[in-house]
Amino acid sequence: MNNIISNYVERLTKEDIIKFANMNNLSVSDSEIDFVYTFIKRNYKNVLNNPNSFNLSLYREKFSEDNYLFLENLIKKYKNFIK
Repeated sequence: MNNIISNYVERLTKEDIIKFANMNNLSVSDSEIDFVYTFIKRNYKNVLNNPNSFNLSLYREKFSEDNYLFLENLIKKYKNFIK
């Protein structure tokens, strides 16, 4: 499973993040896109190996309020799915 995710992250582009945002009716700024892209590329292995250690609130100022709430709900959903 981790190999599939690693392969996906290696090919991930900023356009993929924009498409995801558009599919979820999110309006995202360039700085939000840059932050998410860089964060995923640098930290995905740590988050995958220890998802409970990830704390989105540390990055709250990086997102608009609507986008932050969306991400918070999305993370909760996937943490529950993984359990």
